[in-house]
Amino acid sequence: MSRVLVTGAGGMLGRDLLSVLRPRRDLTVTAATRAELDITDPEAVRRAVAGHDLVVNTAAWTDVDGAEAEEEAATAVNGGAVGHLAGACAAVGARMIHISTDYVFRGDGADPYPEDAVPAPVNAYGRSKLVGELAVTRLLPDTGYVVRTAWLYGEHGRNFVATMLRLAGERDRLDVVDDQRGQPTWSYALAEQLVALADAARTGVAAPGIYHGTTSGETTWYGLARAVFDQRGLDPDRIRPTTSDRFRRPAPRPSYSVLAHGRWGEAGLPPLADWHSTLVRALSRY
Repeated sequence: MSRVLVTGAGGMLGRDLLSVLRPRRDLTVTAATRAELDITDPEAVRRAVAGHDLVVNTAAWTDVDGAEAEEEAATAVNGGAVGHLAGACAAVGARMIHISTDYVFRGDGADPYPEDAVPAPVNAYGRSKLVGELAVTRLLPDTGYVVRTAWLYGEHGRNFVATMLRLAGERDRLDVVDDQRGQPTWSYALAEQLVALADAARTGVAAPGIYHGTTSGETTWYGLARAVFDQRGLDPDRIRPTTSDRFRRPAPRPSYSVLAHGRWGEAGLPPLADWHSTLVRALSRY
């Protein structure tokens, strides 16, 4: 029986991951929330990782704008702490799956970024996450997996889809940016994909390295908002398109966050489904 440690288990993705893992009778799952494990403490990390065959790290500093003012603190969590986890995994021979982000790319392209595209983050959050990626690939060249995701939404945390559903009951009209393109990704579907990757890794089918864990297809935040309203039986014309310069924020955002999914086929796994069909599935559970 394999033993799996999930860090960041109280977060949106962490909670969905636990709901996918725990019914498995061939696994023993340890859940570590932020309150239960400080991943910036190397000794605590070493003790937590001991005895496990796989660590899935969903813990992260996720405040993108806050990272601009506190880059050192963000990097301690998204970079240094990931190094502690990877080092502890290396010491006991455990595999590691680490969650990263599309923000490691500049986001000024017009074609989906392949897994081997050269990173060039434009904000502190992206830089901090890149430090974590490099730690995994350096310390776990044979047993480390980095899964980049983007535009994540789900039942258990603050996210764009939840915000649109809330604002639908509060405002007659909503202005949503239409000049940023990406792949809305349901956290539960990503959790299922991560477990499939772990299984493929354990059997030697999935090679270590970088994978892109986003849905297929692409849309804008405006397109996503209209789709959410449409699925809820609301008038999508209540959503009006606008531009990013109307919403000034401390951290610059990539305008093109579309990722390619070539490595899933190499691992014998299909990529995540189309963003719209995944949204329909997700909203049926909300």
